[in-house]
Amino acid sequence: MTDRLRIAPSPTGMFHVGTARTALFNWLHCRRTGGTFVLRVEDTDTERNQQAAFAGIESAMAWLGLDWDEGPFFQSAQRDRHVAVALDLAERDLAYWSDPMPLAGDGKPLPYDGRDRDAGKERAPGRALRFRTPREGGAETVVDLVRGTSTFAHETVEDFAILRGNGDPLFLLANVVDDIDTRISHVVRGEDHLTNTAKYQLLWSVVAPDQPHPVFAHLPLLVNEKRQKLSKRRDKLALEIYRDEGYLAETMVSYLAQLGWAPPDGRERLSLDELVDAFRLEDVISSPAFFDLKKLDAFNGDTIRELPTATFVERCGPWLRGEVEAKPPPWPDGAYDATRFAVMAPLVQTRIVRLDEVASMVDFLMLDEPVIDEAAWAKAVKQTDPHTAGLLDAVVAAWSDDAMPWSGWDPVDADPPVPSPIKAAVFDAGEAMGMSRKKTQAPVRVAATGRDVGPPLFEALEVLGRETSIARVSAARACLG
Repeated sequence: MTDRLRIAPSPTGMFHVGTARTALFNWLHCRRTGGTFVLRVEDTDTERNQQAAFAGIESAMAWLGLDWDEGPFFQSAQRDRHVAVALDLAERDLAYWSDPMPLAGDGKPLPYDGRDRDAGKERAPGRALRFRTPREGGAETVVDLVRGTSTFAHETVEDFAILRGNGDPLFLLANVVDDIDTRISHVVRGEDHLTNTAKYQLLWSVVAPDQPHPVFAHLPLLVNEKRQKLSKRRDKLALEIYRDEGYLAETMVSYLAQLGWAPPDGRERLSLDELVDAFRLEDVISSPAFFDLKKLDAFNGDTIRELPTATFVERCGPWLRGEVEAKPPPWPDGAYDATRFAVMAPLVQTRIVRLDEVASMVDFLMLDEPVIDEAAWAKAVKQTDPHTAGLLDAVVAAWSDDAMPWSGWDPVDADPPVPSPIKAAVFDAGEAMGMSRKKTQAPVRVAATGRDVGPPLFEALEVLGRETSIARVSAARACLG
């Protein structure tokens, strides 16, 4: 039988980066071995399920390029099957009915103490059905491709619930039954599920005694820079957030693949096809994997800079056209000028880490008036005071001379190099006042673009145009009185 693996996310929120890593490892193994990749939605937690979450699962996996061969299957559709298996175990005295445990001082139920194991209680509203764990001194041996062999003495495994008091199947029962029914050969999941594996094997052995247990591979936990397990309270976990911020799918795939695994040749950025060729489940390590945002940013910035310019322009489009709901551009609908951006794109491409940073780099080109960063303006004026007013007057006068060419300057083709007339006018004005070039540029940049950082100033002014550039510098000069 060919290998059959599954990813089984719960539709209770956004798509966790840990789930994405698990999905990728399952997918890579299937694509390398010719196996079957199954998508199953574990929607048994009816109180926490979110209608929009399933669409998020599909879109997140599609963004990463992870297609599936079978599914999606929904666990809720198999409820009758899960209940039937549970009741069969009760008939065979492999499970028994139990009353709820009393509540502790914090309002949570006390740990189950086995009090109803031999009580012979009948099925009744509010009573859960618990699996009768063997107590004859045996043990479950779990052989794991990542973590080696672990042994769990039966006496340490509680009589765990398989049906809730309201009759609904619990996760573990549904998980085992669905894996049996869909002939799953490998269970590749997070390390946090390892402690459940003894229970998983116990259930499997009585539900499908003639079928061998699947091969297990429990992937290392993802931790932050403090080596703490990633938590939604303090860490950015949703894959959709990274997508909306403008991380490239190919960057994210390559980065996720190396959270617990590394290619044998030491390369850090690989395509999906290259990952398929190199990935081996048995090469995954067991130590926690550091989700390093700085490294992810570096990967993403490098990949962006390597894109052909036309591809970069295309990839930026959703953020510039207002198609990314979570990251709208800072200009009104219809103000985006694709022609202007195409000219600026090569200059912006070398200066960003994420695609959502592009809009703030070029907003001054799309707005009638720049949004002035007051702190940047105050700093620029202070740097050049008391020369700012005279400098801006001189710049406006030079730029207003129609004999001074504004566009068409090409520093690449000029031999010997010819300075931009726009640039020469600004620096000549500053030099006449004894100002450094850095101090000369600062008030001109803030006046024209609104901030003190951005794409190269003089190339940006050429795209902005003579009339608009003069108007903005003049407006800034007027503010000085």
